[in-house]
Amino acid sequence: MSRSPLSIDRPLLHRAVRGRGIGHSSDYDLNPEIRETLPPTRSLRGAAVLCGLVDREDGAGWRVILTRRADHLNRHAGQIAFPGGRIDAGDPSPEAAALREAEEEIGLSARHVEILGPIDGHETVTGYAVTPFVGFVDRAFEPRPDPAEVAEVFEPPLAFLMDPANRTQDHRAGPGGRRSFWAMPWEGRYIWGATARMLVSLSDRLAAEAADETAE
Repeated sequence: MSRSPLSIDRPLLHRAVRGRGIGHSSDYDLNPEIRETLPPTRSLRGAAVLCGLVDREDGAGWRVILTRRADHLNRHAGQIAFPGGRIDAGDPSPEAAALREAEEEIGLSARHVEILGPIDGHETVTGYAVTPFVGFVDRAFEPRPDPAEVAEVFEPPLAFLMDPANRTQDHRAGPGGRRSFWAMPWEGRYIWGATARMLVSLSDRLAAEAADETAE
């Protein structure tokens, strides 16, 4: 039996982000056989991303700020991603790295973001340990994407992305064999891979918090 779409408000988001974790996720969640081929100890590079939530004046509720990476990039060209990237040596914290990257990529100043906190980390097949941060963004924010990195900024509804009915499992063939992953197609954009998996983690947190509230 599928669960009903959640009614997502600010208090529920606060509780879900700041409450108990669901558990770290990875690009191997749907591909455990690939993980078995990795070295027992693997050095991961740190990265941080911002899942920015904005409530525009269109009455559509919370929206998620996502980017489409520039087509000329050497890695992950054209893919959908949260603003964010590698944690540099000069970053005082993963949160600071996520905010720095968001300003560089889409012109989002830290003063326009209220960080709620991190959610469960994510390990990528490319060797990154990603910390996603959820934050409220001032509705007056207007994206100014850096064309060197970002082709497009768009804002799908959070309710759509959090609804399990709108996600699917897809797969692609690669050098290591067939790889399965989560995907959330929306208005011609294909949200998949690590970004989709982190959104699934947020959805699971919201659902668990809502279920606890109902049980009380």
